[in-house]
Amino acid sequence: MTKRPGTLETVLLAIELLRRIPRGRKVTASELHDQLKDAGIDRELRTIQRQLEMLSEHFEIERDDRSKPYGYRWLEQAKGLAVPNLTPQESLLLGLAEEHLKNLLPARLVKSMESFFAQARRNLGHDSNAKLEREWASKVRVVATSQPLLPPKIAPGVFEVVSEALYSNRWLNLDYRNAGGKRNKVEVMPLGLAQQGPRLYLVCRYRGYSNERSLALHRILSAEATTLTFERPREFDLKKYDDDGRFGFGEGERMQLTFRIDRDNGLHLLESPLSSDQQVVELDDGQLEITATVVDSAMLEWWLRGFGEAIADVRRHSVYRGEAVTKEK
Repeated sequence: MTKRPGTLETVLLAIELLRRIPRGRKVTASELHDQLKDAGIDRELRTIQRQLEMLSEHFEIERDDRSKPYGYRWLEQAKGLAVPNLTPQESLLLGLAEEHLKNLLPARLVKSMESFFAQARRNLGHDSNAKLEREWASKVRVVATSQPLLPPKIAPGVFEVVSEALYSNRWLNLDYRNAGGKRNKVEVMPLGLAQQGPRLYLVCRYRGYSNERSLALHRILSAEATTLTFERPREFDLKKYDDDGRFGFGEGERMQLTFRIDRDNGLHLLESPLSSDQQVVELDDGQLEITATVVDSAMLEWWLRGFGEAIADVRRHSVYRGEAVTKEK
């Protein structure tokens, strides 16, 4: 015998549907069914259809039954409920979140929030009264710290599958081609997702290994999430992985770096230090001598080379148990 949903469960489902029915465009029962499923609310399609029929009879919701599947939307003049209405401030927040966090959220979560993002866009449209909130988006910007590059193309479906497996702690089967052109099919444990400039990287462990690797999403030719789940390693910390310079092609080895740089090129280091223990000595010739404990990495080497002749007398010392030890060459 099929278990009938309780009154509270039915009311909660109705509220979720009311929140997701858009204003200004139509949505079908199947689309709402998919949104709810992505949000973790699993109901039969027929249940959704019955709820929509009932809601369209009692609320200012238009049901377009001229063709199938039927489309539903709030009438333009409808007051609706408090739940489907976003304030201009909330719309601004959602708009900025969609723009800057869409690659750092599970794909299904973004999909389940589509009706809210769409409503936020409408609330900030040129026909709205939210003039100041609409202007704010043109008053702020995240700017590049190096030469801007277009994002590499990611194979269709890869981001969705990878983010879902990461979210659900499921093993992934990947067809991956590395930077050298070598192609392998591997099974990996997804542990983290990082955005570095225009690129996205998956931090993972290969099956049978305990070390982490970073795989560029645009080099994944195809991805398939398995039904096998895993217990997330307690010792893994994505922040520490980043702090160890792993995204800068380092291995976590810390060193004491000392160099001289002319004042004009080094002035920004007085405002944005290399490390919390950075020390600066102003020399008689106007140059600055900088000493700081940093992670040894290829990215650091590229950064130093970028100063050209403005930097000199570069010295590196390994840090061992808090003490600097000169590297042997």
